[in-house]
Amino acid sequence: MCYGQEKQIAIKHADFLETDEENYPDATIALGNVFIEVDGATLKCKKAILYNANNYLQALGKVILNQGDTIIQTSKYIEYDGKTKQSLSWGDVVLKDQSMTLKTDTLQFDRVSQQLYYRHHATIEDDTNVLESETGNYFLNEKKFQAETDVIITNPEYVLKSKHLDYFTDTGKAYLYGKTTIKGKESFIYCEKGFYDTKADVSHFTKNAYILYKDRRIDGDSLYYDRKRAFASATRNIIMTDTINNTVLRGNYAEYFREKDSAFVVKRAVAISKTEKDSIYIHGDTLLFTGKPDKRIVRAYHNVKFFKPDMSGKCDSLHSNQATGLLKMFKKPVLWTENGQITGKLIHLLSNPKTEKLDSLKVLEDAFLIQKDTIEGFNQIKGRDMYAKFENNEIKTVDFVGNGETLTYLRDDETTELMAIAITTCSKFHIKFKNKEIKEIRYLIKEDGKTYPPSKLPENIRKLKNFIWRENERPKTKEDIFIKGIIKNKEVKLSKKSIKKKQKVIEK
Repeated sequence: MCYGQEKQIAIKHADFLETDEENYPDATIALGNVFIEVDGATLKCKKAILYNANNYLQALGKVILNQGDTIIQTSKYIEYDGKTKQSLSWGDVVLKDQSMTLKTDTLQFDRVSQQLYYRHHATIEDDTNVLESETGNYFLNEKKFQAETDVIITNPEYVLKSKHLDYFTDTGKAYLYGKTTIKGKESFIYCEKGFYDTKADVSHFTKNAYILYKDRRIDGDSLYYDRKRAFASATRNIIMTDTINNTVLRGNYAEYFREKDSAFVVKRAVAISKTEKDSIYIHGDTLLFTGKPDKRIVRAYHNVKFFKPDMSGKCDSLHSNQATGLLKMFKKPVLWTENGQITGKLIHLLSNPKTEKLDSLKVLEDAFLIQKDTIEGFNQIKGRDMYAKFENNEIKTVDFVGNGETLTYLRDDETTELMAIAITTCSKFHIKFKNKEIKEIRYLIKEDGKTYPPSKLPENIRKLKNFIWRENERPKTKEDIFIKGIIKNKEVKLSKKSIKKKQKVIEK
């Protein structure tokens, strides 16, 4: 290997000069206040042994090596090869440059590449951090510290541990490789690849990363974190877990503000709230969560759908208050139960915040309740406003107020044969349910109605005005909440041509 023109090591001063051919053949021994020039650097020590023929130096006793005005190193002992420009120092080695101080027991220095090596633990301290590792390299020109094996960065705000990192002492930027943890006062971060700007307190993690707070965890393929702003964002395959409210947010982009305890999620966003028996899945183009856990507000905007096994719904926007248990649905809202549908201009659904069970339902303006008959047709009830009460998450009573109309199928209790169809108008009436079916309608103000034999009431007039059965919009599974508009039959019949194309792809 070529190292350029070799320069001879020169002893410029010593209190005494002597030789000892028996113990140090062909060497000059310098004692007391030794001053030496070494390839543009200077060295001071108490004793030096210079092998002139080999251009090789041994120095000991309070050794001080200066390289220009920027690097100074102290140690107990140093060896320097003028041919290869390699030095080896040991014994309380301390090296300083303009941006850091390195301390170790043994240090190797390649002056050609301006690279330092250590293999038995070292600490590097700059104006921001203290870094420790068992092995590592420091590149003086790049001010780059490459640490391996049990790396620790200690900062007043956090402690970073990693298997391997590249750290630039002038900028404070760290590039992380392998299993890494960052433990702060209020957060814990794990990743296996990433970047951390330790001075700006900004980081970006790209492999198996998550951020853990006291009551929340954020996972994502890519995580950005700003410690000073207490802000985090995540991209692709996001999971935000709220351990207090048993809520999970999923999507492909999210932002979280810890100080305000708020978050929003977009791109296939879904909120999953776990209850005692099952979970409710809420989807919208945008999901927004604000407030502390006991007073959390959930908002969903545009193409909103939610699903749980015993109830599902759809609207343009949704507002839910964790403290009161009140959920509001806006703009063409619709609720589906097992065999029923409820619509109106505005729907309020109230749950008990402690038991998480449904308490009551309010439908304001154009309330319309449709329940599929056991065999054919639809039982229909409409009015201006509707008020319902629940027991064990099932509708027990319903009150309609203003401009009420009912159309009900009357069947024989034993044979279930359709006996008649009744159409009634009344401004106020009360309905009782049993086993999820209408069992009694009590008209509280004088009603006006008529009962028709089935043969006398044609099919085309067995629907009240503004009747719309929206079953094809209804999410029947948690996957259906992501479908916009009409939910089509999932059974797909392929043509012979399509089947052949798929077979070719499989064969390839």
